[in-house]
Amino acid sequence: MVNLDKEQLLTQGVNVSEIGEQIKRFQKRFPFAKLIKPAKVSEGIISLNVTQKKELQALYEQRGKSKKKVKFTPASGAATRMFKGLFEYLSARNQFEGKENEIPPPTDQVVHFLNHLSQFPFYETLKAGLFEKGIFEEEPVEVIKELLQEQGLNYGQLPKGLIKFHAYPEGVRTPIEEHLVEGCLYAADDQGRVHIHFTISSHHHEAFDRHLKEVRKGYEKAYGKIIEISLSEQKTATDIIAVDLKNDPFRKDDGSLLFRPAGHGALLENLNEIDADLIFIKNIDNISIDRYPSETIEHKKMLGGKLIEVQAKVFSLLKELETTCSEQRLCKMNQWVRNELGFDSSVDLNRADLWDHLNRPIRVCGMVKNEGEPGGGPFWTATDQGRSLQIVEGAQVNFNIMEQKQIFESATHFNPVDIVCGVKNHKNEKFDLLEFRDSSAGIITQKSQGGRDLKAQELPGLWNGAMSYWHTVFVEVPLSTFNPVKTINDLLKPAHQ
Repeated sequence: MVNLDKEQLLTQGVNVSEIGEQIKRFQKRFPFAKLIKPAKVSEGIISLNVTQKKELQALYEQRGKSKKKVKFTPASGAATRMFKGLFEYLSARNQFEGKENEIPPPTDQVVHFLNHLSQFPFYETLKAGLFEKGIFEEEPVEVIKELLQEQGLNYGQLPKGLIKFHAYPEGVRTPIEEHLVEGCLYAADDQGRVHIHFTISSHHHEAFDRHLKEVRKGYEKAYGKIIEISLSEQKTATDIIAVDLKNDPFRKDDGSLLFRPAGHGALLENLNEIDADLIFIKNIDNISIDRYPSETIEHKKMLGGKLIEVQAKVFSLLKELETTCSEQRLCKMNQWVRNELGFDSSVDLNRADLWDHLNRPIRVCGMVKNEGEPGGGPFWTATDQGRSLQIVEGAQVNFNIMEQKQIFESATHFNPVDIVCGVKNHKNEKFDLLEFRDSSAGIITQKSQGGRDLKAQELPGLWNGAMSYWHTVFVEVPLSTFNPVKTINDLLKPAHQ
């Protein structure tokens, strides 16, 4: 590498040997996940009755009160994909400029958006901007430009967290505000403190900071809590070099190396810096209007209670293993691990191996019934040590093998990203989460830049390979707790109106 490359690597925070390893992974590719079967109710997914749910909620309220809880919310993604249909409409109009009779009609998505414009929570702000510019609502192109482009609301460039999602009689709320409300309803400690952490893009740090300062005190007063907010950015040192189709470093037009963000798996570094007893993970766009909060809050408490229950048992076994154990007792411990912790080794583990296996972070993951939503799901997978429960994305599966394709497509549940993490050991010491990541579970995709093809690499996903060696417990939660906003028209669904 030339000196300019070395200077760029120094600025990026990576060394030459790391680049060499990244390029080797492009050359060798990552191994595919080996699916055994989907996790189903009673076969890897726990389904709880009303009494069991209430018992876990009570456990969370009793024993969770004194624990430090942090609500960890990935919020760095731009809303560009949310407005994809509207951007495509503008692009098509530009393409046929001057050929009015050749312009294709707007898609159903665009028509639906325009017909229900007044129902969107940002309507009043949009209407004021249109009025100021003398634009009528009957001019669809100008309306969409006002919404998306910089001279208007600039929603096309904002992160989802800063977009107006929900309208109330007293005003509108962004996803950030809804997460503050959620935190107040289930994540306060016995001092009334609520800790919320957002991971954000460096481009929007100032805007997030400003918005949070504007709204935080109002919610503290409304809910009688002290809201402590922290922000972090995805580290540039986790960015990964891009290569061309020959696996040589991809260079931009100015000759510099191209680095790309490594996906949400890079947030493991941010998660690793959180010091808490319980960490709740949920995506920024999975919120509902707070006329429907109770089911979400109840199931959050249930998942938290399940983590406390499992963690107490694991800690008890670890302490027991630090003394002498009979073979009969070790046999029972192995059986409990198989039944409760989503891990089935080919042989019973001895005392030392069992202690080593138990001493790791724990995650309890909500799983919802599969109704065709895109995304990963819960599966039993094969490893060198045996079989384990994992959340697997489609990109990790070799669809050229019919058996693997059929297993993936027969999943009964999918992952809504509703996770509670226990990241401390039985001595209250924090685990180094990087030690429990499967580095071989990354993903390679083909992209383009400036009309040139390239290959990009992503680190193992935060709830996929990044947590491969955690204890994993899957619990069924109702579909009503999953209300993501993936396209603009999702805001017209009942959960957001």
